Amino acid sequence: MVAAPEESLSLARHEIAEVTAGTAGAADVEITAVPGGRDRVESVHLALRHAADAELILVHDAARCLTPPEVFRRVVTALNSGAEAVVPVLPMTDTVRRVGEDGMLRGDLERSSLRRIQTPQGFTSQILERAHSSYDDEVRELGARAREATDDAGLVERLGVDVVAVDGDEEALKITYPLDLVVGEHIAQHRDASRAQA
Repeated sequence: MVAAPEESLSLARHEIAEVTAGTAGAADVEITAVPGGRDRVESVHLALRHAADAELILVHDAARCLTPPEVFRRVVTALNSGAEAVVPVLPMTDTVRRVGEDGMLRGDLERSSLRRIQTPQGFTSQILERAHSSYDDEVRELGARAREATDDAGLVERLGVDVVAVDGDEEALKITYPLDLVVGEHIAQHRDASRAQA
């Protein structure tokens, strides 16, 4: 399932058709483009309506387009082993400090317990639907005062459900800034060269 902006649905469907037409085994996988929402949470919520009887749901950022297949496998393996929610993570390598409203540093955070969160984030469909329903209730009740939701794992944590961490991968970087695109192009070229030599 691909949640895309309404104005990009035709393009998304065309590209899905091109990819599946040229991919071995693609006939066994159904990929559908559906209208997304104003933000990530709403897009996932809308896509869930089209998930039919899926027992497991993986939520993945298109901006992490170079995520290695092994990361997906680790998430699915953890779900199949009984986890209700799983995220790939990487250790924090930079020193992290709080900054006060006055712009001054206000102390550091113990980075050994901090992790960078990646996608795909995996969930049982029941838990993800509960998390989105609970968030909808919070937004209806509090409006603009509702806590911001930056990812689905955070919504699941609000339910008191444990989220299991599995190893992420540095190549699953999020393409956000121009430098990320340069790094991503280098990774893609390296992969192409490795495949050509195999």
